[in-house]
Amino acid sequence: MINFILDALIYAGVFGILAISLNIEAGFTRLMNYGKVAFFGVGAYTSALLALSGYNFLVTLVAAIFMSALAGFLISLPTLRLREDYFAIVTVSAGEILRLFFISEAWLTNGTRGLPGIPRPLADIIPTENYLLFYTPVVFVFLFACYLIATQIVNSPFGRVLKSIREDEVASKSLGKDIFKFKTKSLIIGSSMAGIAGHLFSYHLRFISPDMFFPVLTFTIWTMMIIGGIANIKGSILGALIVQTFERGMSIVKDYVNLPIDPLNFRIIVIGFILILFMMYRPEGIIPEEKTKSISTRLEENGTAEDK
Repeated sequence: MINFILDALIYAGVFGILAISLNIEAGFTRLMNYGKVAFFGVGAYTSALLALSGYNFLVTLVAAIFMSALAGFLISLPTLRLREDYFAIVTVSAGEILRLFFISEAWLTNGTRGLPGIPRPLADIIPTENYLLFYTPVVFVFLFACYLIATQIVNSPFGRVLKSIREDEVASKSLGKDIFKFKTKSLIIGSSMAGIAGHLFSYHLRFISPDMFFPVLTFTIWTMMIIGGIANIKGSILGALIVQTFERGMSIVKDYVNLPIDPLNFRIIVIGFILILFMMYRPEGIIPEEKTKSISTRLEENGTAEDK
């Protein structure tokens, strides 16, 4: 039971990072990235391939971040000048193209058989039965780091420009802001964090294959962001925890309850239904966006406090 809880926490941590990365792109910049799984897959495969070649945890981490960021940059060049709907179509296509690449280029990725036997860091020191006790805090350290970085970004002048682009791109452009440059940076930051998540994911499972990176995974990440709170970093983590608790729980329920449909399809149906309810009755999510107070509002509040 303890291992099950730790495994669920690791999944929540990994997907919490993914939800944060998507929130930076979609929640704060309004980049409708429906191919998030592509950057997640790049990070996972980069780490797996290098780990199997004998490189250590830190080297593969840096490589995963770099390759995912590079993928984000390359995709941004031809797409970020497009309208939102066309950008969404391109990112969906990119995710599926990358998955097909993982399948077809067997000389590099081992095709549909995947990459087994990814070595765990410090496996010769930490006993196998206690490994999850070690790896869970590692994942949450990375989650906390991504939370701090994302919070600093969205509360900085750079983050305020991203919000202005989200609200009115034309007005931001008229004020002299380079819209393409800011969008590109947002996509690169989000892609880098997705690379971190892929890195942690591959080391946890010790096996990856193309079947793990279907487009439906992007749908799950979007669900986490919407349930937790659009444009709220804390909400991203909460949404990931809720969805992953449900998904991990279903993996146990199916062993004791005979469902009339496939458990995977049932999970998707339930998550889709919950998503519809949130979109109808609470589109801002459980934790709404924290609105930035204007200077005049702050001065009024300070004046009121002094009068009291």
